[in-house]
Amino acid sequence: MLRFIPSRRLLLVMMLVAAAGVAMASVSGSVQADAPPVSQDKPPVQPPAKRIVALAPHIVELLYAIGAGDTIVGTTEYADYPEAAKTIPRIGSYAGVQVERVLELQPDLVLAWKTGNSVADLARIEEYGLRVVYSDLKHMKDVGDEIRMLGELTGHQQAAEREAAQYEQHLAEIKARYAGKRRVKGFYELWSRPLTTVAANAWPQQQLEICGVDNPFAGGVDDYPQVGLEQVLVTMPEVIIQPDQHSRASPDAVDWGVWPLIPAVKMGAIFHPDSDKSHRMTPRTLDEMEILCEEVDQVRQQLQ
Repeated sequence: MLRFIPSRRLLLVMMLVAAAGVAMASVSGSVQADAPPVSQDKPPVQPPAKRIVALAPHIVELLYAIGAGDTIVGTTEYADYPEAAKTIPRIGSYAGVQVERVLELQPDLVLAWKTGNSVADLARIEEYGLRVVYSDLKHMKDVGDEIRMLGELTGHQQAAEREAAQYEQHLAEIKARYAGKRRVKGFYELWSRPLTTVAANAWPQQQLEICGVDNPFAGGVDDYPQVGLEQVLVTMPEVIIQPDQHSRASPDAVDWGVWPLIPAVKMGAIFHPDSDKSHRMTPRTLDEMEILCEEVDQVRQQLQ
């Protein structure tokens, strides 16, 4: 049974999986395209940052990955990985940033998320003379360059280069492993009510492409289109992906089992990836995507 989910929760999920630069429904005043992306506009050479306010979970995770976690003096809600990140003071959420708290922390660098932070809040921060650099990840291949940029900003260039190279090699290996294999029809249930999926350049859609999953809604104008249940059923998906916020036990998820003729239901091909890993733009995405690709490949073998 479907149950109404407060719209603010749907908004949060969509923001967490948004590929940077995508125009989507978000809190009023989301950062627009005139904000300089990290990967395109290098900031002038300055001393390594020692006190960083990181305004997104993926930024926090990447800083820890290169050994710069101890430079973070403030972050936002849901920045919970690695474990040490849970002790960082919270100065905002998806709804906005507490500018006064940011000023109290006296950071020498604010790392903001281009599509996930309020442009008004960031404008205020810049008015106080604080340095703001923007994370702008559009594609999975961009993560390596983002890591390198964070290394430059923090003085952890060598660690960043190692991490970036490992990420790029891992991504290339997964792509090569599944390139040219039989495509499998699938549906990605991003949210249940309203029933929402992924399309175009959405972060999960890029993972589906690599795993060889054909998403019938991939050509949608919006990256996160709402669809009707009947629209999904007629596609007869061979795999269904429900991120773990829609686990088997969750009352919020669509109960696909009531349609036993769907191939995915017949084969038990309903998968539940870890959304924290698969929806954040970090190296952990590849670990979770690799699991999903393996699950899809098992279905592929059954269909041959």
